[in-house]
Amino acid sequence: MGNKKLFAPSADRNKDPILEILQKYYPYEKNKDNRLVCLEISSGTGQHVVHFAKSLPFMTFQPSEFTISNLPSIREYVVQSGLTNVLSPLAIDVTDPIDRWNLARENFDLILNINMMHISPWECTLSLFEKAGKLLSSNGLLITYGPYAHHGLISPESNIIFDQSLKARDVQWGLRDIDELQSVANRNGLELMGIENMPSNNKTLVWKNILNQSERDVM
Repeated sequence: MGNKKLFAPSADRNKDPILEILQKYYPYEKNKDNRLVCLEISSGTGQHVVHFAKSLPFMTFQPSEFTISNLPSIREYVVQSGLTNVLSPLAIDVTDPIDRWNLARENFDLILNINMMHISPWECTLSLFEKAGKLLSSNGLLITYGPYAHHGLISPESNIIFDQSLKARDVQWGLRDIDELQSVANRNGLELMGIENMPSNNKTLVWKNILNQSERDVM
């Protein structure tokens, strides 16, 4: 059997900067005795999840992917890594009801979403926040990464050109505005607690669950 692993140069470039953010919010010394669980929505090739899991041994990662053809790649990265804190990937459409996701649990300390919002319909972003509102534990985090608009503006020029190219490929794609995302998050019991500037004009947004379970049950 041939090598099924896919390789995305952009994932290779940004894996360390994103890991630094994860380590900032989940420092080893504070969490080394914990047993945290992360659900990654849109795991891509699988390069990220094994890289993060190696440096965050106190966290078990559940990768998932909408593009079925990517699942063999994710599985091979996981198997070849030899890591015991990465589960086999699930086929998940973020717009499907949670009971169709085949999750082994429905409570996560972290939900991670990298480079999905701008290359998917707005419906996917709405559903991501809705599902995060239901699946995150008390004080759990949703961490999203990618290029964004802010206060109605896109900058620098390279991001404007990128946004135009995305919309030319699919009118449902494009950079999402952080202000609009905040409104969506707030409706689902999440608040923006951090904006981290990243290389190549990207940002990492950190969203915190501000509701306890009883408050979520009545939403």
